[in-house]
Amino acid sequence: MSQTEGARLFREAWIAGVRRHFPGEPKPGYVTPWEDTPEWERAAAGAVYAQVRQFLEVSEGHAVRLTREQKGRFVATCWTAQMYRHFEDPKPGYVADWPDLPGWQRETDADIFEAIEKDAS
Repeated sequence: MSQTEGARLFREAWIAGVRRHFPGEPKPGYVTPWEDTPEWERAAAGAVYAQVRQFLEVSEGHAVRLTREQKGRFVATCWTAQMYRHFEDPKPGYVADWPDLPGWQRETDADIFEAIEKDAS
């Protein structure tokens, strides 16, 4: 899968996770379709997709044994690094540490890891 296709998979998993876990009606920006997603966000999604894929490869498949929380934390950490890459002074919510993320976002990050994991198998 190309990095662009991986970025789309990431975005689709994000939207599905938001729709599944967000309490109430999510902000429109949380569920913006791929075609309307800003370029920086597409690039960040592609980079995180690639990082998760590489992590799965270098673990020789053993990353499947991680807990859902560990999987979500990995995605969240990779995303935070991308926010620092794309923004000089990112919004605090873009770079919040795992314990400070809302539950719906932690669950969505774990869903993203598992979607990439499924795609890699």
